[in-house]
Amino acid sequence: MANQEKNKEIYMDHIAAGPVRPEAVRAMAELLANGFGNPQSVHSRGQAAAEALARAREQVASLVGADPWDVIFTATGSEANNLALKGIAPGRKKKSNRIVVSSIEHLSVLNPARTLAKDGYELAILPVDGHGLVSPERLREELAAGAALVSVMHANTEIGTIEPIEELAAVCRERDVPFHSDGWGAAGVVPVDVKRLRLGAYTIAAQNFGGPPGAAALVLPKGTPARPFIEGGVQERGLRAGQENIPAIAGMGIAAELALRDMEKNAARTRAVRDALVERLPREIADVVATGHPERRLPNHASFCVKYIEGEGMLLFLDRTGIMAASGSACTSKALKGSYVLEAIGVDTAVAQGSIVFTIGPENSIGDVDAIVSAMKPVVARLREMSPLYRRK
Repeated sequence: MANQEKNKEIYMDHIAAGPVRPEAVRAMAELLANGFGNPQSVHSRGQAAAEALARAREQVASLVGADPWDVIFTATGSEANNLALKGIAPGRKKKSNRIVVSSIEHLSVLNPARTLAKDGYELAILPVDGHGLVSPERLREELAAGAALVSVMHANTEIGTIEPIEELAAVCRERDVPFHSDGWGAAGVVPVDVKRLRLGAYTIAAQNFGGPPGAAALVLPKGTPARPFIEGGVQERGLRAGQENIPAIAGMGIAAELALRDMEKNAARTRAVRDALVERLPREIADVVATGHPERRLPNHASFCVKYIEGEGMLLFLDRTGIMAASGSACTSKALKGSYVLEAIGVDTAVAQGSIVFTIGPENSIGDVDAIVSAMKPVVARLREMSPLYRRK
């Protein structure tokens, strides 16, 4: 970070964390200073908190085409995913003890599914193609044996691919199986309509669309059975006990309202930057390969594998120039393991080590692409000079 004074900061890791909308910050600051009150209390401060909670529930529901009653607030997307897996599957165990998930789900879906498998559930893993897509026909075949729950993410945050959740949800309805989709990275970025798609559950996190960390939700429509994940109170329909974080939830609600308003404009702006990155990096730097689907992908997402080098070294050198990106998922990048997502789509293990992911925000511009390409050329050249893989090329 020593060169930060000389270089403009270019932040392209928005899926991991992003700036909070100023409007949300102001509302949260006011509530933190003066808005204390428990929504369960009958006095005026408690009722004011209850009104703020209800307003945020309406704002979040509008963003994803749901009813306010459907929104169960949680602290994180990972918690919401755990509630979906550990809440829905036990409620349907008498019908089936099978859980079906894709091979590229976030660990907050895969790990709870594996935990349930240790408790007697049968776990089926759906493969993906070379772009990371789940086949609806393959799901239909899998559901011939029935299932308690199917969980397939809306979009993969490591490779940007948008899954065909409308078709997958329709297949699940044919078999009367609830379909959960993890909307981390997608909600607030691309349109989703929970009621129209008739989803069984949908995960959403505030920090993906300008809200604060520490606020998320599981959208759980009427008709989807679920058991409590955290017990001890009546909050959130009795499924998630504990006093709600009203300032964070209010900030999430305001950010959701603004994300819905600005979605088309933001998508157009970030898509232009994404397309420039996808076009220029493989053309101007040898042995750079784009990952994910070329068309069915998030508008703010560009991902690559740079052959013969490691992604972590790239990130460290780029950070010295003021450029901040990611290598794989933020939740697994420090695990010192290869990417299971890249492995699932057939990327060679050595090539996968050179993963780099740019997730773009509304403040990024085409000019940032010029800076990234210019910075990456000497960084890649220097790392390849030190690479035994490159010398054996």
